[in-house]
Amino acid sequence: MPAVRTHQATPKRRVPTQERSRRRVEEILDAAARLVVERGVEALSTRDIAQAAGVPVASLYQYFADKEAVLLALAARDMEEMDGQVVDDLAGLDVLTVAGVVRTTMLAFVAVYHRRRAFVEIYLRGRTNAAVHRFGREHNARVAETLYAFAVDAGLARPELTPAMALLAVEVGDRVFQLAFEHDADGDPVLIEEGIAMVTAYLERYATPAGLAGTRP
Repeated sequence: MPAVRTHQATPKRRVPTQERSRRRVEEILDAAARLVVERGVEALSTRDIAQAAGVPVASLYQYFADKEAVLLALAARDMEEMDGQVVDDLAGLDVLTVAGVVRTTMLAFVAVYHRRRAFVEIYLRGRTNAAVHRFGREHNARVAETLYAFAVDAGLARPELTPAMALLAVEVGDRVFQLAFEHDADGDPVLIEEGIAMVTAYLERYATPAGLAGTRP
């Protein structure tokens, strides 16, 4: 099972090496997550985050250059959890099919959205922020690359499937999530199911017989 945990686009910031500093960074991110859920992305400020975390603003700037850096670090932390969820859930499949991989991957994303409400605000509802938008697109590209390689290695995809097509499928799924969570904190289940069906139908056009009928991992 290929690892998906790659975040090369994570913004540069001071990486704490001492346990106390690491705890402080986590406290800052946790405070930012709470505020994002309460107020949304655009209303957030570094002063608000520092106050909620109980640290001086100067301490926050030791680790984060600005509000966008906090948001991207928070998104990266949650994406790490999401990527791990995808890997674990795919590893649990007894039989691999294109349909099973699509459903498992998309529902893994939904599971993390349910646990990480701030991620919904930042990643699905905060795309008006240019830095968040760019970060999301870069993450989509890495997910598509990894899942494409997985499908090819597992014998699920014919040679006609290209990395660009895999990226299109991931981008469509991402847009489905944006719509499903736009006005529903739990995600509209009908839209999610329709999205799974749509992405599955598209990718099954390029599936091998094994990708349609199933193969043992």
